[in-house]
Amino acid sequence: MCGRYTIIHNVQAIAERFDVAVPHLAVTPSFNVAPTDGVPIIVAEHGSREMYLAQWGLVPFWAKDPEIGSRLINARAETLGEKASFKYALSRRRCLIPSDGFYEWQATDGVKQPYYIRLKSGELFAFAGLWETWESPDGSPLISCAIITVEPNALVAPIHTRMPAILRREDEQTWLYGRPDADARARRGVHETEMMKLVRPYPADQMEAYPVTRAIGNPANNTPRCIEPISLS
Repeated sequence: MCGRYTIIHNVQAIAERFDVAVPHLAVTPSFNVAPTDGVPIIVAEHGSREMYLAQWGLVPFWAKDPEIGSRLINARAETLGEKASFKYALSRRRCLIPSDGFYEWQATDGVKQPYYIRLKSGELFAFAGLWETWESPDGSPLISCAIITVEPNALVAPIHTRMPAILRREDEQTWLYGRPDADARARRGVHETEMMKLVRPYPADQMEAYPVTRAIGNPANNTPRCIEPISLS
Protein backbone atom coordinates (compact mmCIF):
# COMPACT_ATOMS: atom_id res chain seq x y z
CA MET A 1 0.00 0.00 0.00
CA CYS A 2 0.94 3.66 -0.02
CA GLY A 3 0.13 5.29 3.30
CA ARG A 4 2.27 8.43 3.17
CA TYR A 5 3.83 10.53 0.44
CA THR A 6 5.26 13.96 -0.28
CA ILE A 7 4.29 16.87 -2.49
CA ILE A 8 7.08 19.32 -1.77
CA HIS A 9 6.87 21.32 -4.99
CA ASN A 10 4.66 24.41 -4.80
CA VAL A 11 1.44 24.93 -6.72
CA GLN A 12 3.14 26.93 -9.48
CA ALA A 13 5.60 24.10 -10.15
CA ILE A 14 2.79 21.55 -10.16
CA ALA A 15 0.73 23.63 -12.58
CA GLU A 16 3.69 24.03 -14.94
CA ARG A 17 4.62 20.34 -14.86
CA PHE A 18 1.08 19.16 -15.56
CA ASP A 19 0.12 21.92 -17.99
CA VAL A 20 -2.75 23.48 -16.05
CA ALA A 21 -3.58 27.04 -15.07
CA VAL A 22 -2.42 28.02 -11.59
CA PRO A 23 -5.57 27.56 -9.51
CA HIS A 24 -6.79 29.64 -6.59
CA LEU A 25 -6.35 26.75 -4.18
CA ALA A 26 -4.77 26.51 -0.75
CA VAL A 27 -2.20 23.91 -1.83
CA THR A 28 0.46 23.67 0.87
CA PRO A 29 3.69 21.75 0.20
CA SER A 30 3.93 18.71 2.49
CA PHE A 31 6.73 16.38 3.57
CA ASN A 32 4.23 14.00 5.17
CA VAL A 33 0.92 13.71 3.34
CA ALA A 34 -1.44 11.52 5.39
CA PRO A 35 -4.86 9.96 4.68
CA THR A 36 -7.76 12.46 4.61
CA ASP A 37 -5.38 15.36 3.91
CA GLY A 38 -6.28 17.74 1.10
CA VAL A 39 -4.08 17.05 -1.94
CA PRO A 40 -3.84 18.44 -5.48
CA ILE A 41 -5.10 16.24 -8.31
CA ILE A 42 -5.19 16.76 -12.07
CA VAL A 43 -8.45 15.87 -13.81
CA ALA A 44 -9.87 16.07 -17.33
CA GLU A 45 -12.95 18.29 -17.08
CA HIS A 46 -14.73 20.49 -19.61
CA GLY A 47 -12.35 19.44 -22.36
CA SER A 48 -9.16 20.48 -20.59
CA ARG A 49 -6.92 19.69 -17.66
CA GLU A 50 -7.81 21.24 -14.31
CA MET A 51 -6.29 21.07 -10.84
CA TYR A 52 -8.61 20.33 -7.92
CA LEU A 53 -8.00 19.98 -4.21
CA ALA A 54 -9.22 16.56 -3.07
CA GLN A 55 -9.41 14.56 0.13
CA TRP A 56 -7.00 11.62 0.01
CA GLY A 57 -9.42 8.77 0.62
CA LEU A 58 -12.09 8.01 -1.99
CA VAL A 59 -15.75 8.54 -1.12
CA PRO A 60 -17.91 6.93 -3.85
CA PHE A 61 -20.81 9.07 -5.06
CA TRP A 62 -23.28 6.50 -3.69
CA ALA A 63 -21.75 6.30 -0.18
CA LYS A 64 -24.02 7.03 2.77
CA ASP A 65 -21.14 7.94 5.10
CA PRO A 66 -18.09 9.97 3.97
CA GLU A 67 -16.02 8.25 6.67
CA ILE A 68 -15.57 5.38 4.20
CA GLY A 69 -12.89 7.52 2.58
CA SER A 70 -10.41 6.91 5.39
CA ARG A 71 -10.39 3.22 4.37
CA LEU A 72 -10.12 3.82 0.61
CA ILE A 73 -6.81 5.63 0.21
CA ASN A 74 -5.47 2.90 -2.09
CA ALA A 75 -7.02 0.81 -4.87
CA ARG A 76 -5.39 -2.47 -5.92
CA ALA A 77 -4.89 -2.51 -9.69
CA GLU A 78 -5.69 -6.21 -9.94
CA THR A 79 -9.25 -5.85 -8.63
CA LEU A 80 -10.29 -2.37 -9.75
CA GLY A 81 -12.89 -3.62 -12.21
CA GLU A 82 -14.47 -5.87 -9.58
CA LYS A 83 -14.85 -3.41 -6.70
CA ALA A 84 -18.01 -1.32 -6.52
CA SER A 85 -16.04 1.43 -4.79
CA PHE A 86 -13.75 1.92 -7.78
CA LYS A 87 -15.47 0.55 -10.89
CA TYR A 88 -17.31 3.75 -11.85
CA ALA A 89 -14.28 5.97 -11.28
CA LEU A 90 -12.07 3.66 -13.36
CA SER A 91 -14.30 4.09 -16.39
CA ARG A 92 -15.06 7.81 -16.01
CA ARG A 93 -12.95 9.54 -13.38
CA ARG A 94 -9.26 8.77 -13.66
CA CYS A 95 -6.85 11.41 -12.41
CA LEU A 96 -3.19 12.25 -11.93
CA ILE A 97 -2.03 12.66 -8.34
CA PRO A 98 1.17 14.77 -8.30
CA SER A 99 3.99 13.70 -6.00
CA ASP A 100 7.75 13.85 -5.65
CA GLY A 101 8.21 10.81 -3.40
CA PHE A 102 6.50 8.29 -1.14
CA TYR A 103 7.21 6.26 2.00
CA GLU A 104 7.07 2.51 2.54
CA TRP A 105 7.86 0.57 5.71
CA GLN A 106 10.15 -2.46 5.83
CA ALA A 107 9.40 -4.90 8.63
CA THR A 108 12.54 -6.49 10.11
CA ASP A 109 12.55 -8.45 13.38
CA GLY A 110 9.32 -6.81 14.46
CA VAL A 111 10.59 -3.31 13.75
CA LYS A 112 9.17 -1.21 10.93
CA GLN A 113 11.71 1.04 9.25
CA PRO A 114 10.40 3.68 6.82
CA TYR A 115 12.10 4.35 3.49
CA TYR A 116 11.69 7.35 1.24
CA ILE A 117 11.36 6.42 -2.42
CA ARG A 118 11.55 8.84 -5.34
CA LEU A 119 12.81 9.31 -8.88
CA LYS A 120 16.59 9.73 -9.03
CA SER A 121 16.02 13.06 -10.76
CA GLY A 122 13.95 14.37 -7.83
CA GLU A 123 11.36 15.64 -10.29
CA LEU A 124 7.58 15.61 -10.01
CA PHE A 125 5.67 12.57 -11.22
CA ALA A 126 2.08 11.37 -11.21
CA PHE A 127 0.47 8.48 -9.37
CA ALA A 128 -2.32 6.84 -11.33
CA GLY A 129 -5.41 7.87 -9.39
CA LEU A 130 -9.19 7.75 -9.27
CA TRP A 131 -11.43 10.56 -8.09
CA GLU A 132 -15.06 11.08 -7.13
CA THR A 133 -17.47 13.81 -6.09
CA TRP A 134 -19.77 13.03 -3.16
CA GLU A 135 -22.66 15.29 -2.22
CA SER A 136 -23.44 15.82 1.45
CA PRO A 137 -27.02 16.07 2.71
CA ASP A 138 -26.74 19.87 2.68
CA GLY A 139 -25.68 19.80 -0.98
CA SER A 140 -22.01 20.68 -0.51
CA PRO A 141 -19.60 18.60 -2.64
CA LEU A 142 -16.65 16.57 -1.41
CA ILE A 143 -13.97 15.77 -3.99
CA SER A 144 -11.84 12.77 -3.05
CA CYS A 145 -9.23 10.48 -4.56
CA ALA A 146 -7.40 7.17 -4.22
CA ILE A 147 -3.95 6.02 -5.37
CA ILE A 148 -3.76 2.85 -7.44
CA THR A 149 -1.19 0.30 -6.23
CA VAL A 150 0.64 -2.48 -8.07
CA GLU A 151 3.20 -5.21 -7.45
CA PRO A 152 6.57 -3.73 -6.40
CA ASN A 153 9.50 -3.29 -8.74
CA ALA A 154 12.96 -4.67 -7.93
CA LEU A 155 13.85 -1.60 -5.84
CA VAL A 156 10.73 -1.62 -3.68
CA ALA A 157 10.26 -5.41 -3.35
CA PRO A 158 12.77 -5.81 -0.49
CA ILE A 159 10.96 -3.03 1.37
CA HIS A 160 7.28 -3.72 0.79
CA THR A 161 4.89 -5.99 -1.08
CA ARG A 162 3.09 -3.15 -2.89
CA MET A 163 3.95 0.20 -4.43
CA PRO A 164 1.92 3.07 -5.87
CA ALA A 165 1.45 3.03 -9.65
CA ILE A 166 3.59 5.80 -11.13
CA LEU A 167 2.59 6.68 -14.68
CA ARG A 168 5.18 7.12 -17.41
CA ARG A 169 5.00 10.72 -18.52
CA GLU A 170 4.00 9.71 -22.04
CA ASP A 171 1.03 7.77 -20.62
CA GLU A 172 -0.46 10.57 -18.51
CA GLN A 173 -2.60 12.05 -21.29
CA THR A 174 -4.05 8.66 -22.19
CA TRP A 175 -4.79 7.88 -18.53
CA LEU A 176 -6.77 11.11 -18.25
CA TYR A 177 -8.59 11.11 -21.59
CA GLY A 178 -8.51 7.52 -22.79
CA ARG A 179 -7.87 6.33 -26.33
CA PRO A 180 -9.32 8.27 -29.28
CA ASP A 181 -11.92 5.52 -29.77
CA ALA A 182 -12.69 5.26 -26.04
CA ASP A 183 -16.49 5.37 -26.35
CA ALA A 184 -16.69 2.46 -28.78
CA ARG A 185 -14.20 0.41 -26.81
CA ALA A 186 -16.01 1.12 -23.54
CA ARG A 187 -19.22 -0.31 -24.98
CA ARG A 188 -17.32 -3.50 -25.75
CA GLY A 189 -15.85 -3.64 -22.27
CA VAL A 190 -12.33 -3.23 -23.63
CA HIS A 191 -11.50 0.36 -22.68
CA GLU A 192 -10.81 -0.19 -18.98
CA THR A 193 -8.63 -3.19 -19.78
CA GLU A 194 -6.49 -1.07 -22.09
CA MET A 195 -6.24 1.68 -19.49
CA MET A 196 -4.95 -0.84 -16.97
CA LYS A 197 -2.03 -1.64 -19.28
CA LEU A 198 -0.70 1.80 -18.31
CA VAL A 199 -0.70 0.86 -14.62
CA ARG A 200 2.43 -1.16 -13.93
CA PRO A 201 5.57 -1.03 -11.76
CA TYR A 202 7.79 1.92 -12.63
CA PRO A 203 11.33 1.11 -13.87
CA ALA A 204 13.46 0.44 -10.80
CA ASP A 205 16.63 1.80 -12.38
CA GLN A 206 15.09 5.27 -12.52
CA MET A 207 14.30 5.33 -8.79
CA GLU A 208 16.12 5.43 -5.47
CA ALA A 209 15.24 4.51 -1.88
CA TYR A 210 16.86 5.27 1.47
CA PRO A 211 15.92 4.95 5.16
CA VAL A 212 14.43 7.94 6.96
CA THR A 213 13.29 8.83 10.46
CA ARG A 214 10.44 6.89 12.07
CA ALA A 215 9.01 10.26 13.08
CA ILE A 216 7.03 10.28 9.85
CA GLY A 217 4.66 7.86 11.52
CA ASN A 218 3.16 10.91 13.20
CA PRO A 219 1.44 13.20 10.64
CA ALA A 220 2.22 16.18 12.86
CA ASN A 221 5.88 15.77 11.89
CA ASN A 222 5.97 17.60 8.59
CA THR A 223 9.38 19.16 8.02
CA PRO A 224 12.36 18.63 5.67
CA ARG A 225 13.77 16.28 8.31
CA CYS A 226 11.22 13.69 7.14
CA ILE A 227 13.12 13.04 3.91
CA GLU A 228 16.68 13.31 5.22
CA PRO A 229 18.63 10.03 4.90
CA ILE A 230 19.62 8.28 8.13
CA SER A 231 22.16 5.58 8.90
CA LEU A 232 20.91 2.18 10.10
CA SER A 233 24.32 1.08 11.41
